[in-house]
Amino acid sequence: MNTTRPRNGLLLGLDVGTQSLRAALVDHYGRTAAYGVAPIETSYPRPTWAEQDPDSWWSAARAAIRSALDAAGSGPDEVVAIGLDHTACTVLACDERGKPLGPALLWMDQRSYREAADISATGDPVLRYVSGRVSPEWMLPKALWLKRHRPEVYHSAERIVEGTDWMMHRLTGEWTLSLNHVAVKWNYARPDGGWPLGLLAAVGLDDLPGKWPTRIVPLGRGDGRLARAAAEELGLASGIPVAQGGIDAYLGMLGLGATRDGDVAVIVGSSTCHLAQSREGVFGSGSGGCYPDATVEGLYTLEAGQTATGSILDWYRRHFAGTQRQEAERRGVHIFEVLDEQAAAVPPGAEGLVVRDDWQGNRSPYKNPQARGAVVGLSLAHGPGHIFRAIYEATACGTRHILEDAAAHGLRVERIFIGGGGAKSALWLKIHADILKQPIHLAREPEVCALGSAMAAAVAAGIYADFDEAAKAMVAIERVVEPDRANADVYDELFARYVDLYARLNPVDRSASP
Repeated sequence: MNTTRPRNGLLLGLDVGTQSLRAALVDHYGRTAAYGVAPIETSYPRPTWAEQDPDSWWSAARAAIRSALDAAGSGPDEVVAIGLDHTACTVLACDERGKPLGPALLWMDQRSYREAADISATGDPVLRYVSGRVSPEWMLPKALWLKRHRPEVYHSAERIVEGTDWMMHRLTGEWTLSLNHVAVKWNYARPDGGWPLGLLAAVGLDDLPGKWPTRIVPLGRGDGRLARAAAEELGLASGIPVAQGGIDAYLGMLGLGATRDGDVAVIVGSSTCHLAQSREGVFGSGSGGCYPDATVEGLYTLEAGQTATGSILDWYRRHFAGTQRQEAERRGVHIFEVLDEQAAAVPPGAEGLVVRDDWQGNRSPYKNPQARGAVVGLSLAHGPGHIFRAIYEATACGTRHILEDAAAHGLRVERIFIGGGGAKSALWLKIHADILKQPIHLAREPEVCALGSAMAAAVAAGIYADFDEAAKAMVAIERVVEPDRANADVYDELFARYVDLYARLNPVDRSASP
């Protein structure tokens, strides 16, 4: 880490999301000077498959950074450090120079569910960190799928890595692995000696570590510097610190300031990720897992999540909101403003509609990639506002189910923070507060993942000693959304129906079956 503490300049946080890349220019007190945003396209070649072109991430970075610099009226020399976050378990094969050998398998891609079942069936002791079952979203199942179904790609690949690793290589010219990613999505466990070599051998992946970079760097650390070629493409000064990147939601947790025991960060975007820090492991729940050293060395991070939340809203917008789109264009407002107005006019409970938000399977608490979404209870009295509100309510019920399951296994929930793109909807926040029956804490800066990446940049540049010091200086809680107790009975009944509907739609949990 650089021991010199620059007093001036801006921190660049790069947030590589599912639908767009956001570049945030942030000062040392966490105030955003400007944003730049560039879209990222996703293709869905088959049901439950999802792919992206890795080169599109770099193109989006170029566009978003230039847009942010222009908006701030800043020159390249004003950026003193870079932080990076990326979607988790977005896996790609490439050569040593980083040239992709095909599309990246996006985090939400579920094609490797058979491989995930085979890995889980080994019963390897390391699986205790992931509640006994790996997700088809993660590195090992996707790598095994490539080996079985794309052997020419697997065997010719010199690197099989995640999006963060690839972007770090493009930025610095060096190959590293993020401790954050490998501890959470690669079954790497320091308390058990690191890599699960026995597990890899048991499923025929004993050659996979040879395709991984050997250097593992904790989140926000490392001695990476912006390479000259990358600096020229991005319009920045070469040689500035590049903090080791990590998972978008984990940087979002830091950007929310959810660092105390009992704090839960809910990052709402295309998916929803739930994160909590603990000095003791919380095992046995239906969460994604409990990961040692994933965010702060010496602590466990409990993670759970919903595979599709904001992406369901976007699905609805793309396919069924033609009238609302016309209304938004007539009024000169965003289409989601119109959709929210219609949903807000519907009473809590959406007059009997129940939605299951399992469009891309269920990540937590059931870990069932074959679960599917449903809208139940439709009548001729229901309209678009009912359906849109019912989707909002389903996603909040999913969060409640996850937190209740974790609490039953020892998690204390003291404060709930919500961030990410979903925090822009006042209605969605209110529904979360009412269904969870807990106050919702909101940070001043809405783009918490980008802010968390900027905090990592500040630590890498030596501006702050660690994330605790950075959070005290850069994170401010702006307001708290209180629950409406008058809606408690309605939402308790809805929640019970929501849980019951899963059992009716999935009488046999097929998540571990071929």
